[in-house]
Amino acid sequence: MRWRHGPFARNLLRHRMRRAALRFAAHGWAVTPGGYFNGRRMACDRATCLATSCHPVLTDWETQSSTFTAQLDEWWAQHPHAVLLPTGHTFDVLEVPALLGTAAVCGPPLGNARRVRGPVAVTATGRWMFLMRPGAALAPELDHRVDVLRHSHGSWIPAPPTVLPEGPVRWQVSPAQVNWHLPDAEELQQALVRSLVSLDASFLDLPLTARRRLAPPPRIGRPPTMQAALRRAG
Repeated sequence: MRWRHGPFARNLLRHRMRRAALRFAAHGWAVTPGGYFNGRRMACDRATCLATSCHPVLTDWETQSSTFTAQLDEWWAQHPHAVLLPTGHTFDVLEVPALLGTAAVCGPPLGNARRVRGPVAVTATGRWMFLMRPGAALAPELDHRVDVLRHSHGSWIPAPPTVLPEGPVRWQVSPAQVNWHLPDAEELQQALVRSLVSLDASFLDLPLTARRRLAPPPRIGRPPTMQAALRRAG
């Protein structure tokens, strides 16, 4: 998909990013600016920066993230910087594949379990990011999976309406839809585990040929996070 990058479109996107940053800040969610998509890569103003994927603009981004209007106005004064949300403070984030995310949000309730609701952001590549209260360890049923990532201290996520090279980040469940409520981390993880068990059972019910078509290719280790990609690029 091609994105427009003329002066008018860039200025419109910059205003959208700034409004989003101010909205997060108004609810106590600190933000930090990331590189902006220039049509080819996620660029920033640091001459020595070699990163091409999404990355923070500030070197000490975690301690310099802010909720102050004047600071946000300054950061989004010239470029449509990505809006990055540092994790591990106000919230943690569970990043899961689309199939699991869809089952947890859109699937039918399992048994008598209450469906857990909270903000969920989705990338154009099909990664679902569940925001939850911070501090809980990753459940054993999820910890061994290479396609599940927990973002806590020292990490961040790109927030809507950030535009990445592969497309925009969007809300599947916006914070406003749940009144900016963050779900309990253990309840959210158990909801994902229940969805995972249901998906595994459905998968095993399929014929062997169908399972082979749907099974993902083997991977060695966890998928690289955006921070790991940035370190390699530097």
